Amino acid sequence: MHQHRARRAALATGLALLLGSTALVAPGVALAQQTAPPPPAPASEAAGVVQRIIVRGNERIEQSTVVSYLPIQPGEPVNAERLDLALKTLFQTDLFADVKIDFQAGDLIITVVENPIINRVIFEGNSGLKEDKLRDEVSVRPRGIFTRAKVQSDVQRIVELYRRSGRISANVTPQIVELPQRRVDLIFKIDEGPKSGVLRVNFLGNREFSDNDLRDVVVTEQSRWYRFFSNNANYDPDRLEYDKEQLRKHYRNRGFYDFRVASAVAELAPDKNGFVVTYTLDEGREYKFGKISVETELQKLDKEVLTALVPLRSGQTYEDEAIEQATDALTFAAGAAGFAFVDVRPRYTPNRETGVVDVVFQVNEGPRVYVDRIDIVGNTATLDYVIRREMNVSEGDAYNRALVDRSRNQIRALGFFKDVEITEVPGSAPDRTGLRVQVEEQPTGELSFSAGYSSVDQLVIDLGVTERNFRGRGQNVRARVSLGSLRQQADFSFTEPRFLGRDLAAGLDAYYYKYDLTEYSAYKTESLGAGIRLNFPLSLNSRGSLGYTLRTDQVSIDDDLCSQNFVSSVICDQRGSFLTSLVSYGYRLDRRNDYLNPTRGFYVAANQDLAGVGGDVNYLRTEVDGGWYHGFTRDFILSVTGSAGYIDGWNGDVVRINDRFFKGGTNFRGFETAGVGPRDTSLGRQDALGGKAYAIGAVELTVPTFLPEQYGIKAAVFSEFGTVGLLDDEDKLCPSDGGTTCPPGTRNPFVKDDLSLRASAGLSIFWRSPMGPIRFDFSRILAKEDYDKTETFRFSTSTRF
Repeated sequence: MHQHRARRAALATGLALLLGSTALVAPGVALAQQTAPPPPAPASEAAGVVQRIIVRGNERIEQSTVVSYLPIQPGEPVNAERLDLALKTLFQTDLFADVKIDFQAGDLIITVVENPIINRVIFEGNSGLKEDKLRDEVSVRPRGIFTRAKVQSDVQRIVELYRRSGRISANVTPQIVELPQRRVDLIFKIDEGPKSGVLRVNFLGNREFSDNDLRDVVVTEQSRWYRFFSNNANYDPDRLEYDKEQLRKHYRNRGFYDFRVASAVAELAPDKNGFVVTYTLDEGREYKFGKISVETELQKLDKEVLTALVPLRSGQTYEDEAIEQATDALTFAAGAAGFAFVDVRPRYTPNRETGVVDVVFQVNEGPRVYVDRIDIVGNTATLDYVIRREMNVSEGDAYNRALVDRSRNQIRALGFFKDVEITEVPGSAPDRTGLRVQVEEQPTGELSFSAGYSSVDQLVIDLGVTERNFRGRGQNVRARVSLGSLRQQADFSFTEPRFLGRDLAAGLDAYYYKYDLTEYSAYKTESLGAGIRLNFPLSLNSRGSLGYTLRTDQVSIDDDLCSQNFVSSVICDQRGSFLTSLVSYGYRLDRRNDYLNPTRGFYVAANQDLAGVGGDVNYLRTEVDGGWYHGFTRDFILSVTGSAGYIDGWNGDVVRINDRFFKGGTNFRGFETAGVGPRDTSLGRQDALGGKAYAIGAVELTVPTFLPEQYGIKAAVFSEFGTVGLLDDEDKLCPSDGGTTCPPGTRNPFVKDDLSLRASAGLSIFWRSPMGPIRFDFSRILAKEDYDKTETFRFSTSTRF
């Protein structure tokens, strides 16, 4: 900078001498001014006209490029101000390490020293941080222009990155290796220094909650040998501010309205091997809600109705989250009444003597704000329009927070993103706001592998490839192959979520199944089919579906087994090839707060399949399922789910065995595949027959594992209960060629069809492992029939890409 000032001073001096010499060589003027010396020329006075521009010192950069940056061109007058502007302009390009400008007899001479080109960027000494992370942090790149300002800025970025990872004494020294042709290798030599762990987290002033309780609240963790994956066990001063906010939320959601963090101090241990973090707390007393009321000047809103909608009651423990829920409820109610612009503000009146907080919600018409623009950032694979079409507000619409929150849930429900945040940014005018949709993408492709073990040591392996965001367009493509002694199958499906540019999902399915159920039900079946389906909205929270499927089924049984009565006559009667043509339709209502990881709300769905629109098979199948979720805390989430179904033939048809319900395995934990339901126990074969009806319920509670969150291990205890059964009367009779087993036409005592209760309980462990999510199910049977088939362990896994 001092060199630039020196050059500009020299330039001004040169111009002054130039002006003086011009006066000396003009005799007439000189003689006329002998009696009175001429005044100095002002800085803005022209020093001459540029005839030529000469560039010297350039090696890589063409002269025409340098000239294009100049604010002076041949034929234009030049003065000190314009030369100074030219000097600044060339320096601002970052192309030059040094620039000199001279004006001599109409020639503007530009002498430059070019900045080098970066050949390589090298990091040395980094072991705590990966090189990819450092490269993402710095701004310098190979083939970029080298400037000392950029390098110094990158040094500070790297030091800050190490500081946030717990290495506050990290030091970074940039080094330059000069190469031919004005190229350089830039080396960042890193001295990471020791890792500054957190030796202890202390709390002072806490009476209501123990130190251990509060350590679970703050993010900062004490350094322990088993926390080698955790970044929160390192000292980070910015994390202390976040911890203070977490403590405030914890206390104020448990009645401590006056709570504050008096101080948060981190002290370096005497041996400098870590920090001791101490939070000084002022808990105050515990409060309850007092009088709850609503005030509004809007005539269309009834204060009594609004007060009834507030989910708060006097005597309830004070909670900040309850206030937020009440504010959202009032905002939504006002929006439903036609007030898109409403301002709900709670006013608090605490009484420290009685320990109550009176709350008055002021509901007034807020300033009219419209959505100016919607910016989508963070998506690298997903196209913008896939995200934008999930937004319930568009550019130019009135801003509505309830619709914005719903938009966030819908984007998360796509399953393409690890995190979704929608924030407001200043608009182009006071009555305008922008929305910034920040997404963090996650793998949407899945290469799956699953295996199941049963009590008879049977292994089934599934391999599949699924891409839920094909080409970034939100399309779902799946191809799956199943191999094993039980079944072989291949299927393909494609779903377009916005068919014809509308909120209409259209899909195509094709499949081939081959089931070898000789170990369970003595028959083999092959199915080849294809279908189309549509899914469309009916209301804000409900959707409908339509579909059509055409398939052919072949049921085969060894003729010798049937002729010698080694197989149930119920199964032997099912042999043959049949064509099924069916129409399906359904309805689904979903009011969960999060479609992927719900903690509140419920859903219910109903579907029917009508077979007989052509083909050889006639039946009507009805299935319903639903679930209810309630989160007590972050770690304790209760879910109650259930499903039921019934199928019956029409036009004189009985329900074929391949159309009946077979339950067990993944859909009834504790029982193996087709392990529960009607069975033919003759000759000791225990052949599963399937049922026309089923009803299965499950209660599951997630429980804490007390392991670090970064391990990705969660657990849940469960109990499942239900029944499967109800055969057609024809299937319960002894065959006409039944031999000595039972008289023909009478009730077959070996066909067991008891709609009795079955139940199991157990533990499920979910592990988000490096190779993908893994699930372990450990089960214990609580109620069963003697002929049911059970299992105690099952696992499945998949890996994503």
